Amino acid sequence: MKNNYTPQPIDTSDVKLPKELNTLVEQMAKNVHEVWAEARIRQGWTYGPERNDTLMTHPCLVPYEELPEEEREYDRNTSIGTLKLILKMGFKIT
Repeated sequence: MKNNYTPQPIDTSDVKLPKELNTLVEQMAKNVHEVWAEARIRQGWTYGPERNDTLMTHPCLVPYEELPEEEREYDRNTSIGTLKLILKMGFKIT
């Protein structure tokens, strides 16, 4: 590894999200996708049926609701990880 970097994320495996946050998880996941897509479009990427780094096309440059489930799950996991960290650090979501 370059510079002996070893990632050390905070362990949130003991944090269970309340079911009341499911709607928030989905809204955050959609926003994660929107932020990603906005950045790609600003960089010159466009929709294409396959990812092509040379042509700068990507199949996920579609609305969140049109993403394959595995892509939405990736965004949900990002949201869940963020919410778990917030709770782990002692913050309350009300």
